[in-house]
Amino acid sequence: MKVLVVGSGGREHALVWKIAQSETVDKMYCAPGNGGISRDVECVNIKAEDIGGLIKFVKNNSIDITVVGPEIPLVNGIVDEFEKNGLKIFGPSKAAAQLEGSKAFSKKIMLKYKVPTALSEEFISSEAAMRYLEKQKYPLVVKADGLAAGKGVIICTDRDEAVRAIKTIMEDKVFGDSGAKIIIEEYLNGEEVSVLAFSDGKNVIPLVPSQDHKRIFDEDKGPNTGGMGAYSPLPVMNEKMLGEVKEKILLPVVLGMEKEGILYKGILYAGLMLTKDGPKVLEFNARFGDPETQAVLPRMESDIMEPIIGVIAGDISRCVIKWKTDACVCVVIASGGYPDRYEKGFEISGLNDVEDAVVFHAGTILEDGNILTSGGRVLGVTALGADIQNAIDKCYSAIEKLSFKNMHYRKDIGKKAVRRVK
Repeated sequence: MKVLVVGSGGREHALVWKIAQSETVDKMYCAPGNGGISRDVECVNIKAEDIGGLIKFVKNNSIDITVVGPEIPLVNGIVDEFEKNGLKIFGPSKAAAQLEGSKAFSKKIMLKYKVPTALSEEFISSEAAMRYLEKQKYPLVVKADGLAAGKGVIICTDRDEAVRAIKTIMEDKVFGDSGAKIIIEEYLNGEEVSVLAFSDGKNVIPLVPSQDHKRIFDEDKGPNTGGMGAYSPLPVMNEKMLGEVKEKILLPVVLGMEKEGILYKGILYAGLMLTKDGPKVLEFNARFGDPETQAVLPRMESDIMEPIIGVIAGDISRCVIKWKTDACVCVVIASGGYPDRYEKGFEISGLNDVEDAVVFHAGTILEDGNILTSGGRVLGVTALGADIQNAIDKCYSAIEKLSFKNMHYRKDIGKKAVRRVK
């Protein structure tokens, strides 16, 4: 079987790494890939958003299955176009991807099908949004409605911060058209977790939960990023709670979408807050998370192609996913200045010296035999261990061997879990 993975980040490198382990896969490609992926499989210079170019490549190279990593091509309808051409592809349709593409749409689905979530209001006018602030309790959350690379959520501790957030999104248009509409939402207290699940449109199979670290600095300080690291399993979420998430959140959304005439097939990612009243949804994404995927797939003992093929065929009812008991930790190494302005083009040294860990590449390119930085999030150093602390130790030992100019990473990934275990 020939498989194409679409995308160029750390998530896609983890997908390539896991899919390549399948005995059913003979040949793999990645479009466009990155410096690290190009060392593992054949990369093709086609952007993830170039749907026509991808279709042409798949036809010309007799690709059996395409797996889509990033959200933009999904929201733009890559699955619909592939299926029109009789091509097999893993991911939700354009209509289904609205769960991520529009927070307002997602809220309406949750409210209609009684999925627990934060109270919220939507606005298309900054003036109306600011009037709404006058009678609100703080902190609260201001969100851009559309895609914002994981950075369109601003937590505001008072009215002045909320006003600035509204102006930044709606008037300064820092997220472009994604900020034409905003959501103002109650702030939920608790522990934030991520649950990914395979969905065939009627059934869901949750993956083991993980916890992302969104803020750029230690102790969850500084601005939000696309994610600075993740770990799994979670001391705060047991099997019973995961079952509750499946029955009260994942299935109601998938079955609710079906009632709306939208079959949700692919990965459904639920960003949750574990509140005193139980799990509540912060957001849904329509694809594998990043860096959650890097912390989850190494724990998967089963062949990932079985559920992928089942989803495409429309039946995962007989799929059983087996998991390792090991813990997994992923620490993201970013460019200095990220998530704001940063420089790129710096050579990365020490990659061949890493042992007992996997380095998933995100923002890298291969140039004249050297790996150079080319993005904000550059590497995801990932390790399995007997427990969280052991995995943490392996990760940071591996990071000590890596170097590039102005590299930055958090020093506390997974520490919440260690404190809870103690």
